[in-house]
Amino acid sequence: MLKALSIRNFAIIDDLQIDFSDGFTILSGETGAGKSIILNAVNLLLGSRASADLVRTGAESAELEALFRISADSRVAAIMSDNGYDPSEGLLIRRRISRSDSNRVYVNGRLATIALLTAITANLASISGQHAHQGLLKEDQHLLILDQFGGLMTLRRQVSDRYHQILPLIDERKRLEAVRQRQDEHLELLQFQKNEITAADLTPGEDEALEQKRLRLKNAEALYQTIYGSIEGLYGESGSVIERLQEIKKNLATAGRIDAVLNGIADALDSATYQIEDQIEALRAHLNLIQMDDQRLASVEERLDTLNKLKRKYGGSLDAVLTQLETIEGQLTKVENIGHQIREVEQKLATLHDELTDRVLAMSRQRAETARQLAKKVEHELGSLKMSQTDFEVVIQPLTADERTNSYLTTGSSAITEAGIDRATFMIAPNPGEALKPLASIASGGELSRVVLALKAILANTDAVETIVFDEVDAGIGGGTAEVVGRKLSELARHHQVICITHLPQIAKFGEHHFSIAKHVAKGRTVTAIQPLNKEDRYKEIARMLAGENITPTTLEHARELLDK
Repeated sequence: MLKALSIRNFAIIDDLQIDFSDGFTILSGETGAGKSIILNAVNLLLGSRASADLVRTGAESAELEALFRISADSRVAAIMSDNGYDPSEGLLIRRRISRSDSNRVYVNGRLATIALLTAITANLASISGQHAHQGLLKEDQHLLILDQFGGLMTLRRQVSDRYHQILPLIDERKRLEAVRQRQDEHLELLQFQKNEITAADLTPGEDEALEQKRLRLKNAEALYQTIYGSIEGLYGESGSVIERLQEIKKNLATAGRIDAVLNGIADALDSATYQIEDQIEALRAHLNLIQMDDQRLASVEERLDTLNKLKRKYGGSLDAVLTQLETIEGQLTKVENIGHQIREVEQKLATLHDELTDRVLAMSRQRAETARQLAKKVEHELGSLKMSQTDFEVVIQPLTADERTNSYLTTGSSAITEAGIDRATFMIAPNPGEALKPLASIASGGELSRVVLALKAILANTDAVETIVFDEVDAGIGGGTAEVVGRKLSELARHHQVICITHLPQIAKFGEHHFSIAKHVAKGRTVTAIQPLNKEDRYKEIARMLAGENITPTTLEHARELLDK
């Protein structure tokens, strides 16, 4: 329920604070005092579009705040919890409307989006104006009202759940079918790529080894000359390194007879000679491996060319090529299994379609009976609201499928939506002899107000909305009818918080709480003020509503009698 409303610098309102209570609250005041402005403020706090024109002249921004008490088991509480808010703290909505259009929305002190605000407030409050363009008069809401009245919401949710399970499966089936249509071409490409890579018989690191081999083959002659010359210089030719070392070692050994220190050096040279001889053998062995073979070089270069082509095509390295081969093989497996996947999806779709069909047909049958019951209830309620000659009917028509409708979203010739296979329209004939017409086409404001009120009263126990605001519910009525409407509003307030803006004392007298809205001029500016009325103040306000500003003792006595009665 709405606990408090704060309005600052909004239209002609400077600074207004209102504390609301449970039950039936009346807002009254002269025409133009600002009652509709308060209603506009509430609409904005529920997510309506804001305009910089609403900012009070002379101010840079307007600020609106509303505090709601939230029931722990309500849908609003669930949405708040899902978005990280604690519903036990209540719901504090604040909107800042700037002349620069940099508007801001805050939910429980945190910056929020209009989308989030709209989601949270969708089931928070209902505002029914004179022409009731919202909620109950929208034809797309008629089916929902029928299902709420008939206790069909559990079945409706089951239908919606299966409908939304089917949608992604339909998309998946379309995707798989598209893949299958391209299967032959795709299979041919994948198989070619697999064969191309497999035929190369790749070995990790093979390209690096071949590059080394190619380098040796291209420079084989230079390598041979270098190694052969090195062997000759170390051992083969006259005056080679080995020959000179042996001569030096022999001379040092002879001198060692004189100086023993030289014997150690001679022994070291002897060891060095053995090491050099080992390296000479290594050079000879490597010399035997040097090949000057143009055919072998061509073969290596051809193999390298094959590997480089694969690398360029499949990722830049042999590892990438081998990884691509694994990917291709995986894709081949998927493509080859596409028929199996389609059959699996179709089996799921068939099961869900059977379940969905059973439920939509059951719901459609129950709706037919519910429509008759609701029509009788509405006619009864309208009878108590001085519209006893009114004919009311709920017309249910099937939604017709066409060639574009997916077969899994049809049953017979009917299309299935998340709400079933039906369209509901409220039809009314307020006067005897008139043809039934859609509810939204009613011209009389008084009749329209009473129909809205009748539907609200019927749905009192099923409507999830906790706060209902009626603006000009008294339009086009008066006298005894107004009193009946007031009593009906009072009954409705047993189930909801009801806030009613009215000009009629016959309605206002039923209020448990009463606020007077008035405007006056202060320092050359028009200011709207609101004040709660005590019992004596209510006598005076009811008297004003009865007779205008010229309140006589008789009028005041009439007001006392009206309220006390």
